[in-house]
Amino acid sequence: MSLYFHYIGNMKTSEAVIALEALAQESRLGIFRLLVEAGPEGLPAGRIAERMKLPGPTLSFHLAQLKHAGLIACRREGTSLIYSAEFGAMDTLVGFMTENCCGGDAAQCVPARRVSESKRKRRAA
Repeated sequence: MSLYFHYIGNMKTSEAVIALEALAQESRLGIFRLLVEAGPEGLPAGRIAERMKLPGPTLSFHLAQLKHAGLIACRREGTSLIYSAEFGAMDTLVGFMTENCCGGDAAQCVPARRVSESKRKRRAA
């Protein structure tokens, strides 16, 4: 059974544990970050395998774990399986992790976003 987070809002602790558990492995975290970088269009399984330098069976195992956690989706295009990040799930998980940030004053968490923005600016330069 897959857990899908089609909402931005309250997440149960048990759902967060499953998502964090899926990400608590180097290859799965790398796959997820690669799919986030790829954007909504996602990547074919073969390209993920090449970029991550993983054999097919190992990649399939990791993709299944991420899919079970609701962090990625899969669609078929012709003979290819295309995987993409579930951005709603990612946002929900980040929201769960930061909902009580700085004593409930979410504005205090803004500096973390500024770091990401400055990284993007450096990459673009």
